[in-house]
Amino acid sequence: MKVLSVIAEASSGFSMLLTDMDQKVILPIGIGPFEAQSIAIAVQGEEPPRPLTHDLLKSVCESVGAAVQKVVITDAREGVFYAEIHLQQDGKSLVLDSRPSDAVALAVRCGCPIYMSPKLVEFTYKFEDIVTQE
Repeated sequence: MKVLSVIAEASSGFSMLLTDMDQKVILPIGIGPFEAQSIAIAVQGEEPPRPLTHDLLKSVCESVGAAVQKVVITDAREGVFYAEIHLQQDGKSLVLDSRPSDAVALAVRCGCPIYMSPKLVEFTYKFEDIVTQE
């Protein structure tokens, strides 16, 4: 998956829209304003004047020799989405529990793949139902 957009919604704050690589489905996930800004900055390739939290996390991983391998949006329960950050360090695999917004913000910075568990397909929308081509 990849980040299609980060949008502000009048009633519910911010959402990140993730889409599959073929742009057939969209997975919207509600996120906070800080995470929305962090993801948008990374997607646009901007450099903040000072490191944001997710820039710091990337630097920490690099400093300790851990590579971010992938991010997986794993579950949704009672309106809350869950994610994992998969790391590789010294031949060992590590899996960290994460909020999807933090995992995606890190993935965009590291250039690693973003995956969605197949069981989350019920939370997706058809791309053409959300995005209009002009």
